[in-house]
Amino acid sequence: MKLATLSEKEIIMTLIAIALLLLFAFTFGTLLEKIKGPRVVGEILGGMILGGSCLFLLLPSLSQQIFFAYPEEGKVLNIFYQLGLIFLMFLSGYNTDIKVDKTNAKTISLVFVGATFLPMAGSIPFFGMFREHFIGSINNDTAYCLVFAIGVAITSIPVISKIFFDMGIMNTKFSNTVLTVSTFQDLCLWILLNVATKIAQSGEIKLIEMIVIVAVTIGIFVAIALISKHVRQLMSEWKPVTFYSLSFVLLLLTCGLLYMAGINIMYSAFIVGYLIKAVFGTAETTKERMHSLEQIAFSFFIPVYFALVGIQLNVIHDFSLARFLLFFVIAFGLEFIGTWLLLLPSGLKMSTKMNFAITMNARGGPGIVLATVAYSYNIISLEFFTVLILTTMLSSMIAGYYLRLQQKKDSNVFNEL
Repeated sequence: MKLATLSEKEIIMTLIAIALLLLFAFTFGTLLEKIKGPRVVGEILGGMILGGSCLFLLLPSLSQQIFFAYPEEGKVLNIFYQLGLIFLMFLSGYNTDIKVDKTNAKTISLVFVGATFLPMAGSIPFFGMFREHFIGSINNDTAYCLVFAIGVAITSIPVISKIFFDMGIMNTKFSNTVLTVSTFQDLCLWILLNVATKIAQSGEIKLIEMIVIVAVTIGIFVAIALISKHVRQLMSEWKPVTFYSLSFVLLLLTCGLLYMAGINIMYSAFIVGYLIKAVFGTAETTKERMHSLEQIAFSFFIPVYFALVGIQLNVIHDFSLARFLLFFVIAFGLEFIGTWLLLLPSGLKMSTKMNFAITMNARGGPGIVLATVAYSYNIISLEFFTVLILTTMLSSMIAGYYLRLQQKKDSNVFNEL
């Protein structure tokens, strides 16, 4: 069997395109970190510079030679795009810790409901206002409305965790509450996104099928929890090569098998990451191996993914600044008000309520994954894709800078609720 291959020139141009994407993602990501901003925002900005918002606009022939050097180059780059998404969700699944501090269960419950269900419910009146410009080419109202509601409510665990680490407030009551709520919130919203993509594929709502998909996705987590203790002892002595090889086989094979069962690649990768953690635990050896994998993924695959997200953004055409600002105010406001309202009877200090309401607006990586998955399924338009990405970038920066400002005012503000 002889495999079809690219010409030498096509391979070289692909390598140059990837190198430029990585270089611009690294450069602008580093610059954002220097000014205490989320690295992911800089990596997307790097991609934007190479795309229709800058390079393609100013030097279209040069951009064409690099990123459209041959007809299939977009498909080749999309492989790296998908690998970046898969690794991002895989590592997110591994870092997911589903547990509740019983002494803080009331606050966790209030923040969860206030930051998830109230904003989603509050977004319903605005579906029609943006529909004409935000709905995708498949013209599926149900899938579009689900994505709109998720976009309003979603919160980022990786971005918030990075902010907490940088500020030195990890493992405080405030940080533990936010991360626990974000974990449960993202789990619910990933299930809803999986339902939205299934509706987009079938073109209709099949109630029985939707119930089965939700039951399967929840059931997988329950099954993992039940079997993990029994198999952990068998795998504790695996060598690094065996660990990595079988983890990758499991990751890629599971993505394929679950896709046939109606579960998209993004959620499948998340499940496998959670499975690896459940099976191998958090022993020092496992943590070291996963840290090594994170170093590789976050230095190559994931920055390239974010840069490829950025390169698709076009704030010159197919974009309305007014609609973006309106959506941002609505999304930020609903998340803020929902969290604030539910915390009113909690007895927490005013500053603590404000901190929760602002922090739950940090959308980060999950917000970007939502936009890219929904856009790839044609659930949303290019304009809504751009709006979701920009909303994610701006909300993450606001949350980070606000929390740092509060810490400067009172260094102990996050230690007690």
